[in-house]
Amino acid sequence: MALPAEYRDRPAVEVAILDALLDRGGDGMTVLELRAAVDADIDRIETALASLKSEGLIIANDEGGTVRIRPADHVVPEPGGDEESEPSLVDILRDKLGF
Repeated sequence: MALPAEYRDRPAVEVAILDALLDRGGDGMTVLELRAAVDADIDRIETALASLKSEGLIIANDEGGTVRIRPADHVVPEPGGDEESEPSLVDILRDKLGF
């Protein structure tokens, strides 16, 4: 599943984490699983996770003593949506001008 374009304007580690979480589906991932999936050291991953959590882009739940991290619902693209295509020039201008 592709990360929507509106969330790709972030540091590379954050985008890699979101991509990995979306690829996993609804199961979520542990920090160790994320470390294996994302090409970054644990300190950068932890910093990125803190930033994503503070911005409401991920959710962490304790499931039987294991913390699982999932993308927030609004980050997950709609099924059958056209999120993989590049934004149009109008979309880019609209975002830059704040409309």
